[in-house]
Amino acid sequence: MKKIVAAALMAAAAGLYAIPATAQEDGLSLEGKTIGVAVVGTQHFWDREAFNGATTTVEELGGTVVPVDGGRDNQVHADNHDVLLNRGVDAVISILGDGAVEPKFEALKSAGIPVFTVDHPSPYSTNNTTSDNYTMGTTIGRYMADAIGGKGKVAVFNAFEESLRICGIRTGLWKYVLQDYPEIEIIQPELAEEFANAPEDARRQTLDLLSQYPEGTIDAIHVGCWDQPAIGIVQALEETGRTEIKVTALDGGPETLEIMAEEGSPFVANVAQQPYLIGATSAENVARYFAGEELLPQTYVDVMPVNGPEEARQAYEDLGYGSLN
Repeated sequence: MKKIVAAALMAAAAGLYAIPATAQEDGLSLEGKTIGVAVVGTQHFWDREAFNGATTTVEELGGTVVPVDGGRDNQVHADNHDVLLNRGVDAVISILGDGAVEPKFEALKSAGIPVFTVDHPSPYSTNNTTSDNYTMGTTIGRYMADAIGGKGKVAVFNAFEESLRICGIRTGLWKYVLQDYPEIEIIQPELAEEFANAPEDARRQTLDLLSQYPEGTIDAIHVGCWDQPAIGIVQALEETGRTEIKVTALDGGPETLEIMAEEGSPFVANVAQQPYLIGATSAENVARYFAGEELLPQTYVDVMPVNGPEEARQAYEDLGYGSLN
């Protein structure tokens, strides 16, 4: 595997994006408004990009941002909403988080402060902006089934299906598609990746898996909700010469698209998201709310299916990460 170009991670956040013309043409404004932006963490590319999209757009629409970072601790992220409540912000954009945020959202709503969630449906949210998770789950199911000829044994990393709604949709629909492929067997028990240091954790778990399943007895490894573990899975396959096993995952960040773009890579399919655009869209929805527009409960942002190295190179360029040609 070629060296990951870490600098590309920051390229999209370095001014490559701008507020969509529609926002400016619609005359949206947050002038005089103070908007709290709470993010669960900024270590992961997706989280950081969504945060950058939200904060940059609030400022470009004339608002003032009060940022809080949970450091990837869900309880700290939840408690940070108390900070925003006490600051008396005009609205809150909350990016990710688990059930610990719900009572905080309820308190904000009771105080008359609207909450706009990102990738976290909630009964207390005025609007949730998210990727089209339904398309993500079904598309990666079809791509993975095609990659192994519609039959074989598949291992899945699936730590978050029960705890995070977005992961439940993606993984659940992947499994739904596989019901049409009766010759595909999901290996039990499913694997549970760790969030912290996910690539190395997945590498070690994959090496253990391969020791139990000799060549010819496993056909694919899928990551149910995101794609950082896939980096370690590919490393393990390459270390053991087991690159006949296909790898699929979801998110389409620059580092995994780069791995996919290599000819002969076992990482064969992905579905890329647009996290910066998701954050920016949420900020625009805050402006629409204050302009008196009626918002739907969910705003879906298009995703980009990526099948094979050529499409990985094209997606990398289309998403503003640079060129791999």
